[in-house]
Amino acid sequence: MNEFVEIYTDGSCHTQLCVGAWAAVLLVGNEKIVLNGTETHTTHNRMEILGVINAIKYIQRQFKHITELRIISDSQYVIGLVGRQTKFMASDFTTKAGKEIRNVDLVKELLQLLLTMNVQFVKIKAHQKATDIINYNIEVDKLSRQLVRDAVKALK
Repeated sequence: MNEFVEIYTDGSCHTQLCVGAWAAVLLVGNEKIVLNGTETHTTHNRMEILGVINAIKYIQRQFKHITELRIISDSQYVIGLVGRQTKFMASDFTTKAGKEIRNVDLVKELLQLLLTMNVQFVKIKAHQKATDIINYNIEVDKLSRQLVRDAVKALK
């Protein structure tokens, strides 16, 4: 039996201190699974990508029968990576100036993961206002921001 999973992801970063966090909510059947993590020496875009990568890896480890995912993200960066996959591969992941694209390690990892599953990306508007309807995008946004605040406090 093949289940369909929805995954909401977000990432956040304190740009001056380079402390970041990512969060993901995975809806598997009737189960809600929350994943998150923090990193140092990072950027906002790395956190956005890590949220997606870690969610996919979790599904692959814990739910081997699942092959279809819908990833909902407010990150234009992440959504755009998928559309530029052919271009990245043709240029060997380098820019016109011959330098590696930013976050090349994570971009390659994400694109490799996408080869193993049927993944649909959905772009959602960022920083939505709360309504009566459950909005997991707001939840992952709040969680990733709180994790960054907590990590910054721990540094002081």
